[in-house]
Amino acid sequence: MRTFFATALRWVAVLTLVLGGAATAADADTLRVGSKRFTESYILGEVLTQSAAARGGRAEHRQGLGNTAIVLAALQAGSIDVYPEYMGTIDLEILKNSSASSLEQMRAALQPMGLGVAVPLGFNNTYALAMRADSKGIESLSDLARQPTLKLGLSHEFIGRADGWPGLKQRYGLPHTPRGLDHGIAYEALAQRQVDLIDIYSTDAKIRQYGLRVLKDDLGYFPRYDAMLLYRLDAPQRFPKEWAAIAALEGRISAEQMIAMNAQVELEGKSFAAVARHWLSPANAAGDARAGLITKIFDASLWTLTRQHLVLVLASVILACLVGIPLGIVAAFAPRLRQPVLALAGMLQTVPSLALLAILIPLLGMIGTVPALVALFVYALLPIVRNTCTGLLGVPQGLRTAAQALGLGRRATLIDVELPLALPVILAGIKTAAVMSVGTATIAAFIGAGGFGERITIGLALNDNDMLLAGAIPAALLALLTQGLFEAGERLIARRN
Repeated sequence: MRTFFATALRWVAVLTLVLGGAATAADADTLRVGSKRFTESYILGEVLTQSAAARGGRAEHRQGLGNTAIVLAALQAGSIDVYPEYMGTIDLEILKNSSASSLEQMRAALQPMGLGVAVPLGFNNTYALAMRADSKGIESLSDLARQPTLKLGLSHEFIGRADGWPGLKQRYGLPHTPRGLDHGIAYEALAQRQVDLIDIYSTDAKIRQYGLRVLKDDLGYFPRYDAMLLYRLDAPQRFPKEWAAIAALEGRISAEQMIAMNAQVELEGKSFAAVARHWLSPANAAGDARAGLITKIFDASLWTLTRQHLVLVLASVILACLVGIPLGIVAAFAPRLRQPVLALAGMLQTVPSLALLAILIPLLGMIGTVPALVALFVYALLPIVRNTCTGLLGVPQGLRTAAQALGLGRRATLIDVELPLALPVILAGIKTAAVMSVGTATIAAFIGAGGFGERITIGLALNDNDMLLAGAIPAALLALLTQGLFEAGERLIARRN
């Protein structure tokens, strides 16, 4: 058992160096661009990143970080320096203003937060509600109040936003109870008549593809959502060359161009990076062919994503062992503490993953590997603590008595007799934690920690089944490989015993 802990400590040291190397990649002289988890934000993030790098600057894109709350927390914590946002979102959702403010008023309100807003990109991407074209008798939002049986499928963020469903329901007196849907699958749900009404962005390419009717906002509820940049106030001084490059984008993107770029990704299957590159350099507009499943699985990012996923899983499980096994020992030999320890480990595992990540970002002051690692560590604890406790309690009392009769002290009995006998049960708990962590690690992509979840988040945003499978299949294979390795280890231990 001593060998196990020594090996675990060596692995932690190695992984700490790996994680430290990964952190160094995002050093102080690299402009970090964030984006939310929908097509347009991914594309704009790539446009900003490529523009900054085109003049010899250093920039990286931390893509698909989640909703407004997560990206804003990352910006305030300094994990990113800038991201594309919308005027209405800044005014009503971030600043919590009850009515529309001017750009200067928003700048004054953001300054105490260390943030600024600048570089209007040139188009307005407002919220709207849309229905199938064959829907009768509904042309405006006011008409909805007379149709209480309609099934509404709204994005989760829209349902919770101050400038979304709560205010819309009050303004128009709507009696409906909406169903939460991911924006990427809402159009298909509408086409399949699973819902009757969805929220859209006015620059969505699929509006035209599905021939939808956009309802008139006859009471003028939705404000303007002009695309612009929300940034840390120190970014222009820290990255003058990169900032000059992205500032040159002001007013250059029209609504028609944005719709066309969204269509290239969502309808033609081009990558975010390729679409941004083609817009910045029209001479390269030949484009990429739509990639198939095999191409998406074995693209250039496979090794990087595999390494990131492995680091997250190995580091979290090893740390969970270093904490969980001692806790399991305490639970086994201190009856008064047994239930509190097991209850605490169980309670931690019930915390929703995205909620935990959202809490950890401001708590730790960063996004990426560290908060993802903490979350995975929390979820891996329960099976390790529980199996360690169960395995030790299953050691026959007669063997303990015999060990003490031979002159072994309590500590020696634990290390040389009880833990070796309980090892198969403990390993089963570690195996469960490791396999679970392979799957749970996909959430790391929501906060910029990479791994196979990065493909899954893109697939969800685009409703791209091939991209979803390109992330899910390697994760499933890794889980099977992990289980196989543990089972081989268990058989080896059984033969030695």
